[in-house]
Amino acid sequence: MKHTRTWVMFCAAVLGCGAATKGEAMEPTFADDVALMKKHFEVIVLKEGDARVAVAPALQGRVMTSSAARDNGPGFGWINREFIAAGKIVPQINVNGGEDRFWLGPEGGQFSIFFPKGMPFEFKHWQTPALIDTVAFDVLPGQAANTARFHKVATISNYSGTEFKIGIDRVVNLLSPPSVTEFLGTEVPAGVKSVAYQTQNTLKNNSDKPWSKDTGLLSIWILGMYKPGPQTTVVIPFKPGSDAELGTKVIDDYFGKVPADRLVVRENVLFFNGDGKHRGKIGLTPQRALPVMGSYDAAAGVLTIVQYTKPEGVKDYVNSKWEIQKHPFAGDVVNSYNDGPPAPGAKPLGPFYELESSSSTRELQPGESLQHVHRTIHLQGSDAALDPVARKVLGVSIADIKAALPK
Repeated sequence: MKHTRTWVMFCAAVLGCGAATKGEAMEPTFADDVALMKKHFEVIVLKEGDARVAVAPALQGRVMTSSAARDNGPGFGWINREFIAAGKIVPQINVNGGEDRFWLGPEGGQFSIFFPKGMPFEFKHWQTPALIDTVAFDVLPGQAANTARFHKVATISNYSGTEFKIGIDRVVNLLSPPSVTEFLGTEVPAGVKSVAYQTQNTLKNNSDKPWSKDTGLLSIWILGMYKPGPQTTVVIPFKPGSDAELGTKVIDDYFGKVPADRLVVRENVLFFNGDGKHRGKIGLTPQRALPVMGSYDAAAGVLTIVQYTKPEGVKDYVNSKWEIQKHPFAGDVVNSYNDGPPAPGAKPLGPFYELESSSSTRELQPGESLQHVHRTIHLQGSDAALDPVARKVLGVSIADIKAALPK
């Protein structure tokens, strides 16, 4: 979510914002989450050793949550249990949660797919397209224990009135331990529990006309929602260099400037608070972004690594700001959002925190496609066991992560 106003109205519209239903004394297990969801929609559970991933076809093949300890382990994804239990569809957006959800961009601007043509960029006119909110994706045949495949053919229009006939393909793969080692570039340490999966997302131009920058383009946008905590820190390495050469290191004023005690920016890495207690969002441009980001929950000993497709040298990313834009293809590659009360005394949307990645965009000819891979790896263990992975993949130690933000 990128706009700064009327969040109190937003929370009222999707009420069910609590993190767990009343009376739950213990954190729900993966099995508890799956049982709740199955009362309201189909859930496909992928399995590989002790790893589990829950996928919802009715929610665009969304990865809802995952576990590194079979059914009885905690789920790593944030799901809106209260909202799901209510079983209702509400206007504007249905916040079910999920740690890898398929969206399309841009959200705002003259090529927005979230605003009707000619309407002001105000919350009351904002609407998540049904295609990425309430429409189910078709489950393709040939499923396996560790793979789920989805497809959807649809038409969607933007703020300027351009109609896009599109095809969407989405494959969810639960990754094997050797694959995890390959993607991390290092072994998973002994005694560390892990679950890893990736989604391969394809957007195809199904029309008989090319897509043009003059009338708008689309991009793939993957958003992961996770459980916040007082000791959770988002870690995003980035390309070092002067602002004159590469531009600002981080965009930090989506909902007003992020306070200095919640965001620490160094020469080549940033640390952002993921406690779910203060609403804020950050973003990195293609000049700065690297194809990796992560977070560390020191209380639970969970290191999360997200890797994604970032073509080298490509600078065209859709701009989602809620305004008529001078530069509609100068958007962010990665974002992190920390939820919190939108106003004093108001309920937060979750709370949760997000790690998001977007594909680049381009002018697709009829029949052409663009693809975006978003990979999530959860590792749970001691600080000492996880430290080599953090150093290798994120370029910082666990101790550095834990000490980065003021306590």
